[in-house]
Amino acid sequence: MENNDIKTERAVLAGLSAGSMDISERSTDISMQELAALVETAGGEAVGMLVQNRPTPDPRSFIGDGKVAELKEFIERNECDLAVFDNELSPSQMRVLSEELGVKVLDRSGLILDIFAQRARTREGQLQVELAQLKYELPRIFGQGKDLSRQGSGTIARGPGETKLESDKRRIRRRIYELGEELKTVEKQRGLRRERRQKEAVARIALVGYTNAGKSTLLNALTGAGVLAEDKLFATLDPVVRQVALPNGSQALLSDTVGFINKLPHELVTAFHSTLEEVRQADLILHVVDVSASYYPSQMQVVEEVLASLGAGDIPCIRVYNKADQAQGPLPQDGVAISALQGTGLEALLQAVEQALSARYKEISLVIPYDKYEAMALLKREGRILEETHEGAGTLVRAQVEEGLLWRLKRILGQGETQ
Repeated sequence: MENNDIKTERAVLAGLSAGSMDISERSTDISMQELAALVETAGGEAVGMLVQNRPTPDPRSFIGDGKVAELKEFIERNECDLAVFDNELSPSQMRVLSEELGVKVLDRSGLILDIFAQRARTREGQLQVELAQLKYELPRIFGQGKDLSRQGSGTIARGPGETKLESDKRRIRRRIYELGEELKTVEKQRGLRRERRQKEAVARIALVGYTNAGKSTLLNALTGAGVLAEDKLFATLDPVVRQVALPNGSQALLSDTVGFINKLPHELVTAFHSTLEEVRQADLILHVVDVSASYYPSQMQVVEEVLASLGAGDIPCIRVYNKADQAQGPLPQDGVAISALQGTGLEALLQAVEQALSARYKEISLVIPYDKYEAMALLKREGRILEETHEGAGTLVRAQVEEGLLWRLKRILGQGETQ
């Protein structure tokens, strides 16, 4: 039942574009519009924005005393409930701004964490988000204990992790330890499921992309998964794995992961490590791009940078240009153009997937003598066994292997024993 006592919070947005900042950290028209969308996703309303240009951030108030005064005047005139900054604030800057503006202050990282807290549905997702929230709040706890001991009454910052924030540093650290231990158990279970999938002769494909690029819509279109797909940032957080049929009749496992965004909080990347491990273990990555967005090249760059940071930059990747029916200009030629919502281009995409997987793996047949147990162990660990039959001379195996694995098997078995 909807709680009518929770009012929609009115937010003023603030950002800084300083010459000393890294380009990716500066506030731009694009990042501020994205921040407004994040506020809306969290349940708030963006009623205005202010961007300050200066050589360096002010160490005390971030945007400088003059802009703080201008921001305070806007807040009072428009009855704002909070100020949301596009950049990450230090604990002291957040405290100063909160005191001088007279309203709750959030930075971009804190806002994204709150959205994740609202939208996590599985136990693992909730644990991951709460852990990320606590690690984010720990250095910001002093001087704000009174505020953090209350559960927010507005629409923003009311996630499951919020009620766990205590003003005592020791208690927070203990909770962080408890969450870490519980996540180890969950991650072990996920690892066992992953190992079982790896032993099966099924290719693993990971969907990645900027938030709201249409990954969940594509998953539904290819597999009939029935995953929630909304035109909102971070509509779904929890990973979903489904089977998809390829044109040659074989099956593959398609996994949908959390969407990426510019300035994604480090705490979230760390907390979602086990979830993102699905990407690192993939045989093929489908990078879903919202080609209708005017700034999609910068979104692609963000995704590729995150993939590289995860150690997944060298995994074969197909760029999937989604929402092609809404594109404003010519479509890129280095990928597959589709509309997941309209169902167009999906056959060409599946053919490209099949071709990419075939190019990576070679099907072989070989007899492994019973005394060459190290070859069989290697094949089971790193290849895909399609069929095995025990014969007098050894085990006849039909399998899919990468070129590097084939070379290592030949060294163990001797040249000419693979076909």
